[in-house]
Amino acid sequence: MNDTLMTILGIFAGIIVVVLVLALIAPKAYTVQRSVIINKPRRQVFDYIKYLRNMDHYSKWVMTDPNKRMTYTGTDGTEGFNAAWDSDIKQAGKGHQTIEKIVDDERIDIRVVFIKPFAGVADTYIATQAVTEDKTTVKWAFNSRMQFPMNAMLLFINMEKMLGNDMEISLNNLKQILEKE
Repeated sequence: MNDTLMTILGIFAGIIVVVLVLALIAPKAYTVQRSVIINKPRRQVFDYIKYLRNMDHYSKWVMTDPNKRMTYTGTDGTEGFNAAWDSDIKQAGKGHQTIEKIVDDERIDIRVVFIKPFAGVADTYIATQAVTEDKTTVKWAFNSRMQFPMNAMLLFINMEKMLGNDMEISLNNLKQILEKE
C-alpha cells in the first residue's frame, strides 16, 4: 500500500514538474488579427464601429447570449464608455469592456476585462483605413497574456485559430450590416 501511494505521488509530482517546465518555455502573450474590406466610405464604417452597443449586432462573442444582463456607464462612442455583461451561459461569462482611446475615423482602442469563466485582460482595437473613397479596410486585433503557469496551455491551444475564426465571423457580420445600408 505504501509503495502504491509513493508511486502515485511520484507520478503526480512528475506531471507538475512537466507542466512547470512547459510553462517556462511557452509564450506568455498572444496576438490575433483579422481584417475585412467593406464597400462603404471610411467615415460611415467608423461611425458605426465606434459605438460598443453596435457589437450586439455583429460580434459573435457579444451575441453568444442575447439574454445577458448589461450595464452601461458613460456615453457610447466616447472614451471612458463602459459596457459590462453578466451571463448564465459559461461561454459568455462575465466581464466588461471600456473604450480607452478613439482616434476619429481611424481607430478605437478597447480594454476587455474577463471575470468569469476565467479572469483575464485583453487590449483590442478596431482600425479603419480607406482603400478607395467607397471601400474601407477594417482591422480587428486582440492582444492578451496568460499568467504562469497557465500559459502552458498556449502550447496546446491554437488561439490564432480559435479567436481568429470568431473574429472573421464578426467582421463578416459587420460587412453584411454595413453593406445593406
